[in-house]
Amino acid sequence: MECLRYSGVSKPLVVSGLDACKMVSSFGYQTYNVYHPNRFTIDDDMRLRYTSIWLLKYVRHYRKCKSIARRFVQSDEEGLVVSDEDFASISVANEMKRKRILITDIVRTSFIRAPLLSVLESKMNRSMQDMIKSCDRVIIPNHGDDKDNVSHVGPIVRNLTTPNRSELRKRFGMNRKTIVVSIGGTDSGRYLINKVITVHRKLRKRLDTDLFVFSGPSLKLIASNDDFRNVGLVENLHEYIYASDLLISLAGKSTIDESCVYGTPGIFIPIKNHFEQEENARLMGYKYEDIFELESLIEDKITTTKVRPSVNADQNGAQKAATIIAKLSK
Repeated sequence: MECLRYSGVSKPLVVSGLDACKMVSSFGYQTYNVYHPNRFTIDDDMRLRYTSIWLLKYVRHYRKCKSIARRFVQSDEEGLVVSDEDFASISVANEMKRKRILITDIVRTSFIRAPLLSVLESKMNRSMQDMIKSCDRVIIPNHGDDKDNVSHVGPIVRNLTTPNRSELRKRFGMNRKTIVVSIGGTDSGRYLINKVITVHRKLRKRLDTDLFVFSGPSLKLIASNDDFRNVGLVENLHEYIYASDLLISLAGKSTIDESCVYGTPGIFIPIKNHFEQEENARLMGYKYEDIFELESLIEDKITTTKVRPSVNADQNGAQKAATIIAKLSK
């Protein structure tokens, strides 16, 4: 969860949690590490379990986040609240009649199959819709038709420090065709990383490829060896993605958007039973079962010769989103 609060004149104050705070503070912003969401239970084979228990924990966590958000929103009488899928801060800002912007690509959830708890999830979805309608502006990082208070700006990704791919490859030591595997900020993708390492061990000599593993802050791997380079956690993962020849990742929207905007071929494997990731993967032509077909998928992607397109800057909705926020912050 992340909540940005603009006070009109001063720099944004960022309320978030864990590694998001570390990254944002490295850019000189004032941050508060106070949000610590409940994690999903992911089995060793990357299947989402016990979603009903997670939902009940989320309700309790949401109430706690409202208390946290209220403290920060009250500290500024006129500041604009900008929320990145933090509905707790939107709810508080609504109660206080504050200007508010929600950035989200999720307008409903569909985690629960059990009849009784599905009623609770339906109620949460209705509440989510009410909050979306109440916002001064809702920014959707997808393409679509704008309506009422909703603005579709397209994918929101970070700008590159240099559009020169060759320069980045030289800086990162990418001397062969390079595969990047990334799983984000949790250890949910351990199974995917281990699968990719095993498959690459069989393919690397035939394909003459290197494998860069970005295990994030939560997953500890053995040190780099001939099979892969363990890069760990970096602040400029997007540049590694741009410089690489193939991206393999979970089906999180942000990573998929970076792949699309930067023109990097990708293989996206969703967590099983995670409705959002499964939908993201489906739109890209993938499903969970493709994790057992990685050898053929990787070989096909690497050996199919295609001219890499230049960065599609027009597809990046970051500037459009920033313009909307700037106008409402006045």
